[in-house]
Amino acid sequence: MAVVDNAVYVQGHRHAEPPSLEVTYEFLREQRGLGWIGLYRPDPEEITSVAEEFKIHGLAIEDTISAHQRPKLERYGDVLFTVLRPARYVEEDERVEFGELHVFTGEDFVVTVRHAESPDLGRVRQRLESAPHLLALGPEAVLYAILDQVVDEYAPVVEGLQNDIDEIEDQVFEGDPKVSRRIYELIREVIGFQRAAGPLLDMITALSAGFEKYEVDEELRRNLRDVQDHTIRVVERVDAFRVLLQNILTVNATLVAERQNEETQRLSETSVQQNEEVKKISSWAAIIFAPSLVGSVYGMNFERMPELGWRFGYLMAIGLMLLMALCLYTVFKRRGWL
Repeated sequence: MAVVDNAVYVQGHRHAEPPSLEVTYEFLREQRGLGWIGLYRPDPEEITSVAEEFKIHGLAIEDTISAHQRPKLERYGDVLFTVLRPARYVEEDERVEFGELHVFTGEDFVVTVRHAESPDLGRVRQRLESAPHLLALGPEAVLYAILDQVVDEYAPVVEGLQNDIDEIEDQVFEGDPKVSRRIYELIREVIGFQRAAGPLLDMITALSAGFEKYEVDEELRRNLRDVQDHTIRVVERVDAFRVLLQNILTVNATLVAERQNEETQRLSETSVQQNEEVKKISSWAAIIFAPSLVGSVYGMNFERMPELGWRFGYLMAIGLMLLMALCLYTVFKRRGWL
């Protein structure tokens, strides 16, 4: 159902809960009060109905229907159009989920259009209904309370990102091969968070600049300054996260390069050792081959063969084998192969 909550407030108290938007329109036409309509992923027809009743500019309605807008604050005549990007940390998947909230505030109405689960606007209603003196101050009180809720819901996201960064630091120094991908994904989430939270500072500054023009109550001014302080802390921490992740990525690349160099060096040392072993094996093979060659020649059993009938033929063959082996041993020894 698109209409999540639909109520009319008089002097800060919930005065009526109209069964339909048309009844709300009639009620606001007949007597003074504040209408607060909460919509969740409404159909274009419902948004168009609200726009026609409250005379909301067509460009703002186009943005609301198409969604996927950046955080911004725009004024169309007497209607203030605010786009916020709330966020929540999904513990199961260790990721940040971004939503989108559009808020229309006029002289006697507030229309909120949520395109995601967050923020919890029911909590905002409860808080304001428990403080009628604030709700009686008008649509600005609702807008500031929504800003406060969005920024408050940023806090668990910041803590979740901090935990992820701590885990990544451990992975980096443990040499986890999958850590580079996780660092990259987390940097993307931090950049998205920067885009959601960063513009709030300029938006709050713009709202503060209109305090005198729109005669905003001093209590609301203090509330907005408190929201601004919280936003500054969030933005500063997120900026620090991005710098830290860039440094972690650099350190990880350095450690990977060092491990690759160590592996290359180890392979080179192994190759050198293998070459030395091959030299030794080849040298001994050559030394053994020389006597074998002489022995195989004189072992052919031919009848007519030089020195077969010679009295000292055996000694000559043995001496020749020893001499060849000794010469080869001397050569290989001088070359450092043995």
